[in-house]
Amino acid sequence: MFKSFSPNRRSFLGAGLAAGAVAAAGSVSVIAPAAAAAPKAGKPLAGAMRRKVGDIEVTALLDGYLDISKELIVGYEEGEGARLRDAALIDGEQLRAPVSAYLVNTGDKLVLVDAGTSNALGPTMGHLLEPLAAAGVTPDQVDAVLISHMHPDHLFGVLDGNGEKVFKNAELILPEVDKAFWYDDANLNAAPEGVKGFFLGARKAADAYADRQSLFADKQEILPGVRAMALPGHTPGHAGFVLDSNGETLILSGDIVHAAAYQFANPDWAIAFDVDNAAAIETRKKFFDMAASERVLFAGAHIPFPGFGRVARDGVGYRFVAADWPYTL
Repeated sequence: MFKSFSPNRRSFLGAGLAAGAVAAAGSVSVIAPAAAAAPKAGKPLAGAMRRKVGDIEVTALLDGYLDISKELIVGYEEGEGARLRDAALIDGEQLRAPVSAYLVNTGDKLVLVDAGTSNALGPTMGHLLEPLAAAGVTPDQVDAVLISHMHPDHLFGVLDGNGEKVFKNAELILPEVDKAFWYDDANLNAAPEGVKGFFLGARKAADAYADRQSLFADKQEILPGVRAMALPGHTPGHAGFVLDSNGETLILSGDIVHAAAYQFANPDWAIAFDVDNAAAIETRKKFFDMAASERVLFAGAHIPFPGFGRVARDGVGYRFVAADWPYTL
């Protein structure tokens, strides 16, 4: 007489596997444990993730990250900030923001949108070449580097730590309004001492590509399927890029957002890096309103990696809805 028993999931699966082994081989063999575990990698996989927009391939590339303290948020209110961090399950008072670039393959051209940081802002950034290699691309294959604005974490990566060109065969394409701002000596002289290096570094990076450089204006079609969209405020010439292909659209929105946990709910909170806080706030609100109304897919340089998603209205504010994983290409 058998004793009664209540099989749990583990015993049931184990019995099923054993029965299968007996049926297949007539006996049960014991698999010896592995002699040694695989060595630990010791670092994360390179940040690269690809999706399609019509016939265009877009690959998000992670240059690194920066930590944003509440002191950098203009308009910050402690009670609301603590509530939003708690809602996002964020420990501590800092937000960790990625620094991302995007590789756009139109089939005819390979265009890097923003270039990361190189060695300008510390060891947590400047790693763009690792995910670029993981995406199967060498710097020499890049046809153009398209810059949303001339801040260090978007432009300075066109040079290596020795000041040499990284993308030797690429044209550097800059927003004409931003170049005028960063090359204006009156703006340089009026800048705080800690910001003067932004001006000098931007000029150095751009000058290195003077032999292969062009400028773009708002609404200009930079190449087939890629059009500029002015998003002023963060810098005067800050721009996004609208990718259109076969009825599908993606907007690469640059620095429309820096602190995702705060600024979707409170788009009138600015960042200390803005050249013009009021203009940046107005631009962000207009962009969110358009993106929510049209349910458009967009990607931002400082939205949690890989940055693809949509924005939805949420009361008087908005919320970010991350895009699904692209199961196919």
